[in-house]
Amino acid sequence: MAEGVRAQEQPPRPPSTAAQADRAGGTIAALPASRPVRIRIPAIQVEAPTIGLGLLPDGTLDVPPGDLPQLAGWFQDGTTPGAAGTAVTAGHLDSATGPAVFYNLGALRTGNTVEVDREDGSTAVFTVDRVELVPGDAFPDTRVYGQSDRPELRVITCGGAYSRTTGSYQGNTVVYARLTGVR
Repeated sequence: MAEGVRAQEQPPRPPSTAAQADRAGGTIAALPASRPVRIRIPAIQVEAPTIGLGLLPDGTLDVPPGDLPQLAGWFQDGTTPGAAGTAVTAGHLDSATGPAVFYNLGALRTGNTVEVDREDGSTAVFTVDRVELVPGDAFPDTRVYGQSDRPELRVITCGGAYSRTTGSYQGNTVVYARLTGVR
């Protein structure tokens, strides 16, 4: 998802999973399906338009175009943010020109919010339950992509150490959130 950090500092890393509480309560009723058009994460100053993403031939989630690092993408063949199930959003950590849309994703903490403006004019508000850095060779597919009975959101970007040998990051930062409000 990235080309290697082109910033003065390394991106923030999430705290250890054990240091975070998983809050199960506070979810509200699911919304009807509606395409996301913008994502906002106030705690890390993200405000970005969204585009639809599909799957690559190997079955992995595609990413936004590398020449548009400030875009966020959502899995367009899956759940829309706010609908019952698990919606998935992804974006770049950095680019050849510097930090990208989700550069500070690892700085999010339990209780922060993620807001998704939807095509129907509503805004789905999600509350972060957990943020984790997962190794690329042990990506928790079921936990990240598995379906849920309640409206949930996953926000994904690259994470961990950057390998110049492979030209990629060795892991991913994953945010787990649940729907807690609608505006």
